[in-house]
Order: sequence, then C-alpha cells, then structure tokens
Amino acid sequence: MNRYQKSLNLLDRALKTVPLATQTFSKGPNYFPKGVSPIYLQRGEGSHVWDIDGNEYVDFICGLGPITLGWNYPAVNEAIKKQLEDGIIFSLPHSLEVELSELLVELIPCAEMIRFTKTGSEATSAAIRAARAYTGRDYIAFRGYHGWHEWYAITTEKPKGIPRVMNDLITPFEYNSIDSLWRAFATHRDDIAAVIMEPVIVQSPENNFLQEVKELTHQKGAVLIFDEIVTGFRWSLSGAQGYFNVIPDLATFGKGMANGMPLNCIIGRRDIMKEFEDIFVSSTFGGECLSLAAGLATITEMKNKDTITKIWNLGEYLMRGLKDIGIEVLGYSCRPMIVFPDDPKTKSLWLQELIKQNILIHSGGLINLCYSHSFADIDKVITAFDIVLKLIKENKVELEGEIVQPAFRRL
Repeated sequence: MNRYQKSLNLLDRALKTVPLATQTFSKGPNYFPKGVSPIYLQRGEGSHVWDIDGNEYVDFICGLGPITLGWNYPAVNEAIKKQLEDGIIFSLPHSLEVELSELLVELIPCAEMIRFTKTGSEATSAAIRAARAYTGRDYIAFRGYHGWHEWYAITTEKPKGIPRVMNDLITPFEYNSIDSLWRAFATHRDDIAAVIMEPVIVQSPENNFLQEVKELTHQKGAVLIFDEIVTGFRWSLSGAQGYFNVIPDLATFGKGMANGMPLNCIIGRRDIMKEFEDIFVSSTFGGECLSLAAGLATITEMKNKDTITKIWNLGEYLMRGLKDIGIEVLGYSCRPMIVFPDDPKTKSLWLQELIKQNILIHSGGLINLCYSHSFADIDKVITAFDIVLKLIKENKVELEGEIVQPAFRRL
C-alpha cells in the first residue's frame, strides 16, 4: 500500500469540491512530487508534523511562516483556551484590541496607530488605500510580493478576472537600484501615492538602498510602505525596519505574530493612519479575540525568551552545515533559502528523497525556522541533504512521483 494512500484518497474527494484541492497555491499537491509526498497534514508538535497516513516529518515550512514558536505551543494554547471561555467575537470592541496595539506601538518604530486584519493581502491593500487617500494620488510603485488583491495580482500570470486598467496604476522597480525608482517617479511625475516594498527577503540591501528609497519617496511627496508580513517577528521584534534602522511611514505585519492564528495589521504614522476614520476598511472579524489573545501571548513570549536570537543561531548552524557539504544557501540565517536546481525534474527528485528522510521543505527552497526547532533537527536535515546529494550525484535514484509545478509566477 502506498505510504500516502489516505492522502491520495482524500485528494480524490477534495478535487470534487475544492478548486485545486487547496486554499493556498503554495500548499497545493502540485507543489510537491505528487504520489510520493504527503498531501494532507493532521497534527503538529514542536517542530514536527504528522500527515494523515501517520508519517512524521521535521517541518521547515512552518505553515508558510506563521509558526514562529512551534506547533501546539503551551503559552499560546493557554491564551486561546482562556479567551475561548469568555468568547470568540463580540458585538462591541474588546480590550485585547487596545492591549495588543499598545504592545506593537512599544516594539515597532513606525507604529503610532494600529489596524488589525485577518490576512496579509488585506493589510497591504488597506495600506495602499490609506496612502492614496492621504496623498490624493493613484499610482503605486512596488517591489516584492504583496498578496492576491487586484492592485497587485494583475502583475502575476493569473490576471483573469481583474480589470486591465489596474495594470495602468502600478509600476515595478528593481531591488538595490535607486535609479529604477527614479525612473518610476519620472514616468509618473507627481502621481505616485506610495512606494511599497518588502525591505528584504534574500538579497541584502546595498549602498544604503533602503534609506535612499525613503529619502526619494519623501522628496516626491509619496508614502513609504514596508511590507513586513514575512520579515516582521523574524528579523527582529521590531521587524526589518528596526534591524536596518530605516523607518517607513506605514508597515504591514502578520504571519508570525500569532503563531499560526490569523492575525495581520497595518501600522504607521498617526496622521496617515487617521485616514482609516474616513476610508472604507471594515471587517466583522478584524477584532476576533482568539487571534488577538494568541498574538499578545506570542509576542510576549518572543520578548521574554529572546526567541528570535535562537532562530538566527539555528539558521546560522544550518547554513554553515549545508555549505560544508556543498549545498548552495542564500539569504539571512533567520530565513535561509536553499538553491535547488532550476530543472523541475531534478528539483522534484530532491524533494522526493528529502521526504523519504522525513524532512519537509518548501519547493521554493525557503526555510522557515521556529523557536521549537532544535540543533538535533538541524543535524537531521544536514544529514538528509548529504545522503540525497550523494544519491543524486551517483544516479542511484529515479523520480517516482510527478514533477512539481510552480504555484504562480510574477511577470
């Protein structure tokens, strides 16, 4: 019987009722070598997860980044349980909204006011709307990935359903090229409302790039937005803006701030955030209390236990170990990126054999570490890569599953 038979059976059922059998492109069955990899996970504990067939893995995906402390983390679970006894959502605001807002203002340099959302896409879109309202302008300059809403999704290979006119209101610029941002401003003159960017992912900012972006953006009267959905609570408690000491006007945070519960936010300068009193951004579940309680517990735990320092140390140990055996690794040690071969078949072979070693890694190569990972977990993944590297070099393995497909591409 196939090691993943229950997953495959459930996939057959799912395809009848769930488009692509997933709610998230990057979690879909086509993103892993189908037939020889898990499709459905059942539970998690610490840094390990189990699929519905009972197979155990050391997880280096961590839910695509939201798991920063670990699966089934006691302090967060207790906060959720305690709040659950009082209620999940109410007919009026809850005190947790104020308590968590005050903690974020204390920790994050640009934060003077906060607005909570459920997803990162909501947060970035709300920030864009606030910037347009504040400046009275329409155009957006962007660099990075910013979610599924129309203003950004038009730039991907999946633009169906989006009015083409949306493409006329956005312009990309290149990371580490201030000249490319100058060209964007020159093309659109005084019409750019905001520059939104991921401050860092893999490539390091060079030649004072982030500061130059800020200065140029302000010179042109636009709003600088850092999309810190990924970098927040991973590079530092104050995000990449604190790490690099470049403070934006607005920022979006999410993913890791509630250890898996759906919680994101827009934060920033009071005068811009006050626009939320007049623009239409309103959500029934924005003040949902289980997520707010989890966020308060998660950030407090990070603060008290210096969890981010451990994550950096684990990543440094991992990067050094992989490089020693000949694996190319890029980026920062808080979120390294393994460079898999470009050839889809070879990449699929790598993933297939790593899964046999009970290692679960994103096919894009990004490694998400959490506080519950141990140095023994890191040794295990280094050993697994060493084994698989030798097998592939010696042509001792064949692809047994389907070739992985990209979730989507940005144009």
